Amino acid sequence: MSTLIVYFSLDGNTKFISEKISETINADIISLKTRKKYPTEGFKKYFWGGKSVILGDKPKLSNEHVDLNFYETIIIGTPVWSGTFAPPIKTFLSQYKIENKRVALFACHGAGQAEKCFRKIKEAIPKNEFVGEIDFVEPNRHPEESASKAVKWAESLAI
Repeated sequence: MSTLIVYFSLDGNTKFISEKISETINADIISLKTRKKYPTEGFKKYFWGGKSVILGDKPKLSNEHVDLNFYETIIIGTPVWSGTFAPPIKTFLSQYKIENKRVALFACHGAGQAEKCFRKIKEAIPKNEFVGEIDFVEPNRHPEESASKAVKWAESLAI
């Protein structure tokens, strides 16, 4: 069974978890890259992130096209922004017809709302079998604990 991890990471938290999961289950991995960079510090970071979510932005991605037909399982990783998934994930979900896949979800956050984020992803790609979800609170601040949690979760997916 082939597995793909697709993620967006602004601060490195989602990247860290994606890499741990990939190492554990030997999955392919794609980091979504936006053509226009988001601010990464201070007020602008939160303002632009929140604004992007509220306005329903779908930023242009610079990633090459990937053939999802090759994958039976897709793991989607996102930071939680304003109670939902990051706009680059929205772009990815709108560009690809994701159906009849096994899908697992994970989110990184500092202020909760992961369940709401997961619900919104499921609403965006409903014709799939959702096989797991997990959230991580600021993984870069708790790397050993977060890595252990990610490894256990990845192993539990039975991929």
